[in-house]
Amino acid sequence: MAVVIMFNTTIKWLSFFGELPITCVETFEKGANCVKKTEKIYNTAVEATLEVIGGKWKPVILFHLTFGKKRNNEFRSLIPAITQKMLTQHLRELEEEGVILRIAYNQVPPKVEYQLTDYGWSLKEILHLMCRWGDSHIERKYEGKAAVLANPQFKAVNNS
Repeated sequence: MAVVIMFNTTIKWLSFFGELPITCVETFEKGANCVKKTEKIYNTAVEATLEVIGGKWKPVILFHLTFGKKRNNEFRSLIPAITQKMLTQHLRELEEEGVILRIAYNQVPPKVEYQLTDYGWSLKEILHLMCRWGDSHIERKYEGKAAVLANPQFKAVNNS
């Protein structure tokens, strides 16, 4: 629960995380429009990570991109259960976050490729660790009675 304390034209939210200053454009008597200096509060940084790469398909898309550029049909082959709508949506969201780059070639027929940005490459270690953890989890839970269809060798692919 937050407590609001008013100091002339400044509001300070006192919460579990400390003071978050909010400065007002006008005085309170005139019906001030207040703007928070802190746009968003996360309980942990894991929430911020999952906001970008969370969901069923985004980590899988990003994982495949750690092995090089991919075209739309390559994703459809690598992730057969994903619908075209969800693939397009996730690719756009990842592009908006600056994690992937969409490269459109001016040719007929049109050619579009996706690759990780430098920012996206910073996720490589996390994604490969998730894959390794998943392999261990599958072995522990299913004791060899489950299969992983896409089991790439972790080749050295760098971002240059």
